[in-house]
Amino acid sequence: MREDIEETPREEKAAPATRTGVFQANYIVYYILGIIESLLILRLIFKILGANAESGFVSFIYTISEFFIAPFTAIFPVATGQGVATVSVLEPAVIVAMVVYGLIAWGVSALIKALIVGRE
Repeated sequence: MREDIEETPREEKAAPATRTGVFQANYIVYYILGIIESLLILRLIFKILGANAESGFVSFIYTISEFFIAPFTAIFPVATGQGVATVSVLEPAVIVAMVVYGLIAWGVSALIKALIVGRE
């Protein structure tokens, strides 16, 4: 090897690309989490306020979010309250699902970082 050519360490060349890859992967994970959490918070608000389930938008939110809360529905009982015009429903499964999906996203993000950065 010639002495007048400086050798750049491999880590310095790969570091910016690795950080970009980790950032992009984490961005996708948290973007998906944001969509799921938005659906779940809308469901929670609509149920608590007693929204009309026959409304197109409300029905759409209930239908899509049902898939995400299905694993958690039997953990706690559903609480209902009778109002003057509507019935208010509190589904603890929605809150549990939001926490669990947040923890899963955090774990996937940490795993991505460990796998990608750990290769160097």
